[in-house]
Amino acid sequence: MFQNRKLFLPPPNDGSDWKELFKKLAAAGAGRTLGEDGFPAGPWTPELLAEAISQIDSNGTGVDLRTVQLWFQENDRGVSAANIRWLARVFGCDDPEATADWQVELSAAQTRLQAKRREAKKADSLASERPDVSPRPAIDEEQSSLEVSPDGEPEVDRKKQRFSLARKSEALFSGGSPLNLPAAVFAGASALGFLSYIVGIHSAVYLRADNVAKEVGFLWAPNWTFLFMVLLPLFFALVTELLAFWTKEGRVRLWAWNDTTTSEDDWARNVEASSSSYWAVFLICVLFAGVFQWIGVCLIPLLEGGADYATSWGTLAIVRPEVISVPVSIAFTALAYLYMCLCFYLFFAGLILLHTMIHDLRKIDLEAKILQQVGSQDEVYELCLRLMRGIFRCTILGLLVASCMKAQSSYLTSNAKNILGWLAGDLSSALAGRDGASNGFHYRMPTHYSSLLVALSTIVVFVYGSICLRAMGTRFHVPLWKMAAVVTLLFATYLLVDAFVGFSIVLGIGVLVAVFSLVDPGLGSRRSSEIGSKQIVS
Repeated sequence: MFQNRKLFLPPPNDGSDWKELFKKLAAAGAGRTLGEDGFPAGPWTPELLAEAISQIDSNGTGVDLRTVQLWFQENDRGVSAANIRWLARVFGCDDPEATADWQVELSAAQTRLQAKRREAKKADSLASERPDVSPRPAIDEEQSSLEVSPDGEPEVDRKKQRFSLARKSEALFSGGSPLNLPAAVFAGASALGFLSYIVGIHSAVYLRADNVAKEVGFLWAPNWTFLFMVLLPLFFALVTELLAFWTKEGRVRLWAWNDTTTSEDDWARNVEASSSSYWAVFLICVLFAGVFQWIGVCLIPLLEGGADYATSWGTLAIVRPEVISVPVSIAFTALAYLYMCLCFYLFFAGLILLHTMIHDLRKIDLEAKILQQVGSQDEVYELCLRLMRGIFRCTILGLLVASCMKAQSSYLTSNAKNILGWLAGDLSSALAGRDGASNGFHYRMPTHYSSLLVALSTIVVFVYGSICLRAMGTRFHVPLWKMAAVVTLLFATYLLVDAFVGFSIVLGIGVLVAVFSLVDPGLGSRRSSEIGSKQIVS
């Protein structure tokens, strides 16, 4: 049957899925212009079909040749709603009624393909969960153990998956209730606080060699109380919430608009791809931040009776042995540093997951595919912005963690009695125009270095996300500039801690801005847009 001098095939309505239907139409050359001899011109090729779709008058953007090539390949890829419209125009030979019929048929075929995918995934999951109870001779088991893969390596039993630190770490954030991980971190900090009270170092003052009294109790150290009881639980809660949004809503909805997404883009594969990063962070946190730092800062000074580090609750047994003995101090500090290094591993694992979400968004190729679909632009924009705002809030908490660590380390080397008096003294000195009291002691401060690593690692993830979203369109520029301004202020606040007299003013401003940004990561943009829409309606 010919229509408009093109080969026309009516919709078969035979229940074929998208792949089966497209294979038949491409082989028959449905919609191709007849040859000079009046006979069909032959089957479609990816190049010819891409050119035919691009020549449609109302299609201003055309179609990517790579996308068309994927339609011809044996895979589980479907087709987007926008491309269904253009294919219906081609197969309908530019006839309105035939185009409408083909659009219905192609949409139904795409639905059937999606249903087959779901059934296949469900069958695979059931098969992996169901134990293999079929009887096998012993000879078969021996032979199966000797089977080799095509590259000559022994075949591993697929039912026994190897241990994956990346998957286990991701499961801590995504498995169970979103309160599990924050509650566990909070409970650990609370338990350490109770133990410090039991052993008697919850609040302890010692007299330094220059007759300056210093409060070095465990509960007076914000980097062991406020950090682990407030900041890190909030960070873990935000990462857990953002991960649930992205894996269960964000990327699923973006898949619906993107016809280039395959099983290779599965979230588990993206997580597994960062396996080396998880192991590197685990080794650094446990060995260097945990074991080696505990040995250098606590164990050796406790055994030898002194070091170049400022006295803290961990080394209080050196100057006040009547409060806590050296063996008890060694045991308590070992437990505390083990808890600390594991928590900071989870912190960096959260940053890796944030990077994985951004990388996953980048792989979906929104700029080339999704944002060109006018009907979904606003929704895609909101999804991407919601992801970036979640990363922005996590960045704020990371910088607050770094500032908290540096503030405690700086206080230990100061002349103030406690950390509150240290901040109040700096504020009063700035308001009165006095110079700060100098400290004649010079201590090594490893926490300054570790806090800088925390701050820089957090900012790197934020910068990577900003670059990716900025490349997706000018619509993201204004909210990203606002977020970048807040992050810059907080990083400057971290750097200026104890840098000059009056740093407490800058620290207070930074904390207020951070709290406001955590409560309203849109920085007032949502409220202003709602007011503007109401004015337009009225």
